[in-house]
Amino acid sequence: MNTVEGFGLDVSRETFERLSVYEALLKKWNPVINLVSKSSITDLRNRHFIDSAQVFSLMPEGATTWVDIGSGGGFPGMVCAIICAEKSPKTIFHLVESDVRKAIFLRSVARETGVSVYVHSERIEKMDSFDADVLSARALASLEKLLEFSAPHLQKNGVALFPKGENYKSEFVKAQENWRFDCEEHQSITGSNSVVLKIGNIQRV
Repeated sequence: MNTVEGFGLDVSRETFERLSVYEALLKKWNPVINLVSKSSITDLRNRHFIDSAQVFSLMPEGATTWVDIGSGGGFPGMVCAIICAEKSPKTIFHLVESDVRKAIFLRSVARETGVSVYVHSERIEKMDSFDADVLSARALASLEKLLEFSAPHLQKNGVALFPKGENYKSEFVKAQENWRFDCEEHQSITGSNSVVLKIGNIQRV
């Protein structure tokens, strides 16, 4: 096991190589389907890969089903799936992305990295419950909307993991108008004003 410089992760050489393949594919596809902003393409590892990897660190032990919604370019879902292929190989990943082109990209990454994930080119609102242990989403919607998306798809003891920026406190207050939930705030390692919210016991008021 080597600590591989660049991604800031304690992972094997194989995982590092998979992340590197993913990174190269993202740079190749981005001009065509705009997977990430042009301003962040020169800092992919910190802005997207490390930012996504910290979400993996909050995964409950023994989680077997992880659903990532609005996956887009694969953050955090594809990064976490690649890490889990080494760290938690029994965890099954479902990436939900309604944009067909982005779903094709995600399938290409899975194929080129040799990581097993299920990519669903559908809207999460129209899907049957996943009964998931973990549900994640990054830069998709307000916290209130994310809770609405999450509630039908998490099993009783499941958790939602949401990276959030500096406006998260106002989103939190707004969400409490219609939802009750348990929440842990974890300081982001990639932004001083950002957090990762670990949320459970979601119930509509």
